[in-house]
Amino acid sequence: MKRIVTHTSPDMDAITSVWFIKRYLSGWENAEVRFVPAGQRIGDYTPEKALDIKDPVEIISGNEVIHVDTGLGPLDHHQTKDTNTCGASLTFNYIKKHLLEKDTNIDPIKLQALERVSDFVVEVDHFKEAFRKDALENYNNFSITEVLDGLKFQHPNDDKYYVEFISICLDAILHDIENRIWAENEIEEKGVKFETKWGKGLGLETINDTVVKLAQLMGYVVVVRKDPRKGYVRIKARPDEIGKKGLDLTLVSEKLKKMDPQATWFLHVSGKMLLNGTPKNPKMKPSKLSLQEIIEVLREI
Repeated sequence: MKRIVTHTSPDMDAITSVWFIKRYLSGWENAEVRFVPAGQRIGDYTPEKALDIKDPVEIISGNEVIHVDTGLGPLDHHQTKDTNTCGASLTFNYIKKHLLEKDTNIDPIKLQALERVSDFVVEVDHFKEAFRKDALENYNNFSITEVLDGLKFQHPNDDKYYVEFISICLDAILHDIENRIWAENEIEEKGVKFETKWGKGLGLETINDTVVKLAQLMGYVVVVRKDPRKGYVRIKARPDEIGKKGLDLTLVSEKLKKMDPQATWFLHVSGKMLLNGTPKNPKMKPSKLSLQEIIEVLREI
């Protein structure tokens, strides 16, 4: 039997370490997770002697066992003062080596995404959130680390539940990060930059709708995405800053409707979103206008 051992009341470091192994170490998908008091381990080695262990996989009582974030073995970090490492980062480096040895053609975006997960856990494990400029903002309560804290109030002493719940969250977060990296690459490689009287704009032909939100976060006042498969168009302007009047897409909507009256256009009441096609309304007719034609309208308005 394969077993992963970590400490009771597992934190993000411990859970992410378990998640890395169960999701990405071949043959460990169904490994049993065991919990010990923090710093302890199972087997004959004392934590001090465990410092000499080189291979994370040990044979203990006939079982294959990996200790993570406890026991002072290869995948524990409590024997060092280095604040740029943690159990999860050590585990990530271990599974990364395994993945590269197993498949040299592994998706580089996935590896980048896994590394970002590891970097995040290093940050929160050493409470570097204290250095964030927005550390006291309420939206920090929606962080996965705060969700874990809430679970411990809701379900006290249910270590297995914490691992299972947060692992599902990490699965979803990983997909979101992969999509963001893809969007970052597309903005860099395919983005068409243009100027409006309100500021800089960006246009792309891509199936990845994440580019719209990401480009706005990057500071673009307006973003145009045209879906090359369905022909649908999505135009979004940034919200108005307090005390400032920003871009309103009403005139853009009127101009595009004249240029392509057969297409279905929907202007949001805010004037900040103009849609031609959406999964919410499959009956909408896509526009025949090219990305460049739409960009020209935004430049001229």
